[in-house]
Amino acid sequence: MKTLAKWSVDDYHRMVEAGILRGRHLELLAGEIVEMSPETPIHYTTAKRGAKYLEELLSGKADVRFNGAITLSESEPEPDIAIVRLPESSYSDRHPAAKDIFWIVEVANTSLNKDLEIKAAIYATAEIQEYWVLSLSAKQMIVFRNPQDGKYVEEYTIKQGTITPLAFADVTVSVQRLLP
Repeated sequence: MKTLAKWSVDDYHRMVEAGILRGRHLELLAGEIVEMSPETPIHYTTAKRGAKYLEELLSGKADVRFNGAITLSESEPEPDIAIVRLPESSYSDRHPAAKDIFWIVEVANTSLNKDLEIKAAIYATAEIQEYWVLSLSAKQMIVFRNPQDGKYVEEYTIKQGTITPLAFADVTVSVQRLLP
């Protein structure tokens, strides 16, 4: 039996500031410091292209962050894309918190189970209203909405067509523009 030490966000920040975690690709998930999966070219390209597309659609409405950390109560994940409140200058001395986040997009290949289970639970617990997972292998988007009691009560899969984010009733996102 192994006992793991749980780390707070403050502990994690102190380790980062002290250089203890330098050179490692890590994120804090539910109090555990976890190695991030290596990023494949298709993963990076899909995430970057998706962020650029969402930036075009949401210009003047939201800040679209690419591969940046967000700070939640017991986690500091680095989602592929986070759509957060303006102004961008709000994040000069802190990462966006749950209250700042409209929705999150993760691109998943080798990380699909982690994104669908662990990260979905973390984001739902933080009451992030919407979470999209782009499955590279299935070429589909899994949409999670309306968190309650640490779980999303709505979940559905889209392979083509459009979706309107909960936060922006006047925005239509093409699923094909997000998927490879």
